[in-house]
Amino acid sequence: MNTTATPVAEPLNDTLRDWQKQIRECAAHASPLRIAGAGSKHFYGHAVQADAVLETAKHQGVIDYEPTELVVTARCGTPLAEVEALVAKNGQMLAFEAPHFGGGATVGGAVATGLSGPRRMAVGALRDFVLGASLLDGRGDLLHFGGQVMKNVAGYDVSRLMVGALGTLGVVTQASLKVLPVSRTELTLRFNLNAPDALKWLHARLNLPLPISASAWHADALMVRLSGAEAAVSAARKSLGGDEMPEAVAQAHWNALRHQQHNFFAIAANEQLWRLSLPTTTHNLLPEFAQWIEWNGAQRWLRVTADQDVAATAKLIRQAAHQAGGHATLFRASADWQNQVGVFHPLAPAMATLQNKLRHQFDPAGIFNRGCFGSLHSV
Repeated sequence: MNTTATPVAEPLNDTLRDWQKQIRECAAHASPLRIAGAGSKHFYGHAVQADAVLETAKHQGVIDYEPTELVVTARCGTPLAEVEALVAKNGQMLAFEAPHFGGGATVGGAVATGLSGPRRMAVGALRDFVLGASLLDGRGDLLHFGGQVMKNVAGYDVSRLMVGALGTLGVVTQASLKVLPVSRTELTLRFNLNAPDALKWLHARLNLPLPISASAWHADALMVRLSGAEAAVSAARKSLGGDEMPEAVAQAHWNALRHQQHNFFAIAANEQLWRLSLPTTTHNLLPEFAQWIEWNGAQRWLRVTADQDVAATAKLIRQAAHQAGGHATLFRASADWQNQVGVFHPLAPAMATLQNKLRHQFDPAGIFNRGCFGSLHSV
């Protein structure tokens, strides 16, 4: 795969020059370098090996925003909250609803982790909204991929490789993100259903033309959010039934879910939080664990008490996810448990080979966020 690009012709400021110098010095000695933004997502992935830290949080600012083009471009250290407030003034939103996990979450951190919120099931993942990105690679070269318009992408879209790479391919210095109009009407319905019945309810409506923008089940309660034109939302509300939640209560519920502020996600020292990505139509998997189900069943959170054999539990969860056609991530846990069973689902041999080749292409000396994915072993 050809991932070469021409270095960006834009002027380099003092910050980027300092980063280039730091990267090249580390590359010359093969010294591991940790990329750090606001730190809101440092819990995600294995602990990074580092001799030095490249701080990105001060590289801030919205570079370009044209509401009529539905695109905003911002530097990596720009707070997500700042970008969201800016586009909201024009009745627009970052529809992928990236979680903040506390104050200070940045554009660069969102791109690096690639995490999306409740609306992902209706509009797509964060990866689908990245139109372009600039990157300092392991040689210290400033590269640019993609663009700032939705129609200019031809061939393989390299900029989207940066999404979810956890900084292992380089430092994303800026990103261009597609924005969408805010829905004119939005309301949330509640249904009293157990997990199997909630999944049946959702699966029966997967292919119907309903304006469902989010769904979440926990503790025998299914919440379904409707978003869109007033007529469409009103018609769906009448046909679906259920109890309509007060607007303020509903909004608080979805915001808390997006940022994992519900009590379910506040794990104790002897607990683990697993994230399962599954085919939407998967049955009620692993009912012995406390669960939170999102995205019509495609994303499922398991809260696991780790008093039992940690390795055996991880094997059980990963085998069940794999057999269902998905994968399982140890999303939150102690460093000891992360090291013992691994954070990410083991890769198939071909995928592990491809990932290693991509990393070597962008970061030949292997300096960026070394160790954050753990070992790349096969299933």
